Amino acid sequence: MDFIKNFFTEKKTEVVLFSSTAIALYGYDQGMMSLINTNKDYLGTMGIGEEDPLVGIIVSVYYLGCAVGAVLASYLGDVRGRKPSIFACLAVTSIGNLLMFIAGLGFEGGAMTLMFLGRIIMGLGVGGIDAVIPVYSSELNEEGGRGKALAQEFQSNIFGLNMAFAINLGVTHGLGKTNQWAWRIPIIAMQVYPVLLLSFIYRLPESPRWLIFHDRDEDAHTALVDIVGKDEADDKLDELKKAHEEESSHSIGYSDMIYPSGKQFHETMVTVMGQVNQALTGYGAVSVYGPQIFQLLGFDVDTSEYLTQANYVSYFFLMTFAWLLIEQVGRRFLMVTGAFGIAVCFAILTVLGGLAMNCESLGIPNLAVSIPGSIVLFVATGLFGIGWLAQVWLIPTEIFPSTSRAQGSAISVITWGLANFAVTLLTPIGFNNLDYWLFLIFAATNLFAGWWTWAYSPETGGRSFEENQTFFSDSKEQNTWLVSRVNDGEFRHLPRGKKGDGVEGERQPLLAADGA
Repeated sequence: MDFIKNFFTEKKTEVVLFSSTAIALYGYDQGMMSLINTNKDYLGTMGIGEEDPLVGIIVSVYYLGCAVGAVLASYLGDVRGRKPSIFACLAVTSIGNLLMFIAGLGFEGGAMTLMFLGRIIMGLGVGGIDAVIPVYSSELNEEGGRGKALAQEFQSNIFGLNMAFAINLGVTHGLGKTNQWAWRIPIIAMQVYPVLLLSFIYRLPESPRWLIFHDRDEDAHTALVDIVGKDEADDKLDELKKAHEEESSHSIGYSDMIYPSGKQFHETMVTVMGQVNQALTGYGAVSVYGPQIFQLLGFDVDTSEYLTQANYVSYFFLMTFAWLLIEQVGRRFLMVTGAFGIAVCFAILTVLGGLAMNCESLGIPNLAVSIPGSIVLFVATGLFGIGWLAQVWLIPTEIFPSTSRAQGSAISVITWGLANFAVTLLTPIGFNNLDYWLFLIFAATNLFAGWWTWAYSPETGGRSFEENQTFFSDSKEQNTWLVSRVNDGEFRHLPRGKKGDGVEGERQPLLAADGA
């Protein structure tokens, strides 16, 4: 009862729930395409074969849309506000989804063109959501609780993944893989997310930080009254105005971020490589092509599909450790240990995959290989969720000032889109040509991701923007990007004996963090 009461009375609860639902939308698409790709009616409607490279291209063009959408949404978010940008992205997502649903429905010809168009347009919307929501959420959460809040929101990403795959699994086994509604229903069911969010967004406050940046102090005060109450609004307004004055000198543009001579190039490279390394873990491929991986381990089609669902459910619950640990041990520790752990898992899967494909000639029972392989894949999936899912979205909000935080987040989404475009495009080709050796490639790319993060990515948790900027300014003075050499390795770990609450400016919460 308390939660229901808080939902209608506390803005904190509303913002967290809204942000979580928006991020679940992104997870839904990953789970949605898994079984659609193997539906015979879908493949026939598109005029392609199951091993046709166009299967991967249809999936991957969505990520190109995401990259473009991130730029457009971040610009709109800076100029018109976070809420209008989110509203526009949700509307575009809904339109793209509808185009996918009607592709080839009651007419011949043009189905693939319409599907491509729908995927790209939906990508524009989801990419924009991925760029703006973390910024909006971080601007309404204290620095000491941002990691936990965003990790909780990204747990809902996995809920969306589970929901999509469960719907897929139900209609596929209920209607059969030759029925068009077995692939159309999972697509149109996604509409529940944008429709629900569009009907609810009017209740949310605009970011007071954004309002102050645009000299709308009166509107900022009104938003603060809505968020923290009349008694605290004046003090909060003064604190945010002071923080804005301190940050105004940090205002930057894209040219400062993408050119090596730019003053924020180092921060941009940390952001870019975070997303590149996340893609190199291989879990964009696992999310989209889960059933095929279990088939490589020796299971039949139906069992592989049920095991994929079980893996996603395990993924959801293991993600709890991410928000329990992220503020305790830091972003960097979880990323490094996660990448090395996943590398070990993929190395084991390479051996087990090879044994699975040669069980008969070696005289080994299938289950003696496939069951351990499944356990290892479950562990690897959990390690990804704990170590990599939320962190790469969080770091840009902690190293860029609020005056350019949306651009930093946009660069993060652009990189994510391009990297996942490449991974989802190449993965089905890899499955068809490399079989289990693809696992060895992912083992190597995880080793690289872990090494790069250990060497060059600073620990940003438990610190204000100004404190994180110390790392970048000092690294320039000391002429090194190695974390271990900047300030005697101070940024290898969380600040010792320091709490994230009770301070002003970027550290101060807008939404009370109790229970968040």
